[in-house]
Amino acid sequence: MDKFLLNFTPTGMIPTKSMTPNVPLTPDEIISQVLEAAELGANIVHLHARDHDTGEPTYKKEVYGEIISGIRKHNKNLLLGVSTSGRNFSEFEKRSECLELKGDAKPDFGSLTLSSLNFNKEASINTPEMIQMLAKKMLENGIRPELEVFDLGMINYAKYLIKKGLIKAPYYFNLILGNIACAQANMLNLGLMVRDFPEGSVWGAGGIGDKQITINAMALVAGGGVRVGIEDNIWYDKERTHLALNRELVERVLVVAQALERKPYSHKEARSLLCGN
Repeated sequence: MDKFLLNFTPTGMIPTKSMTPNVPLTPDEIISQVLEAAELGANIVHLHARDHDTGEPTYKKEVYGEIISGIRKHNKNLLLGVSTSGRNFSEFEKRSECLELKGDAKPDFGSLTLSSLNFNKEASINTPEMIQMLAKKMLENGIRPELEVFDLGMINYAKYLIKKGLIKAPYYFNLILGNIACAQANMLNLGLMVRDFPEGSVWGAGGIGDKQITINAMALVAGGGVRVGIEDNIWYDKERTHLALNRELVERVLVVAQALERKPYSHKEARSLLCGN
């Protein structure tokens, strides 16, 4: 059976408990839901940390370290990535702090958004200098980049980083479609992006809001992996009558995959594919 990467995105920077009680915010909540998703088949996790007291996004490596160490007490093979997002924090020192973690708290991946972009209400600023500084720090610390792509030109920028020796194969791309100011969630945009990948790429795709399952299904049909979780979509249905559980979003993707005779890589297989160990 053909296998794929299942990237689980439990928290993100936007969902709050007032929006959905199902979003995990504390380290214990995040750890619990990650382990549940891993049991179902998730083989890589895209983590965001939240402040213990306020529930707001935090860049603090101590919080990331608590989450990662807590997961690794139970599962040492699951691939874990941290966010270096520029959505809330602009300084390199803050954005890169989570890349300094060591030992059992060291992440396998760090997110690397390959250009600036606008969301509904704010911008994510990623200057060429910032992108290259983050890529360099990941390379120096033995952390692989999770290449976040919202538009076709971002893939071309990845090729530029390859030429500069700042990222190494295999290149793990996550395509995120449906953002208001970026590539929309349709088959043409997905196909153009997949066609443009550099040799040595491994990829997955997710959609924002009610486009999540649509893009997940397209990606599975096209031979890629998926990105799924409450970070991108808090609703289970398009009519917005049912606030999703992370478990439900993962389970739904697995139903589609089973119909296509595909299944997630085991945790060890995913680690070997992307990290070589």
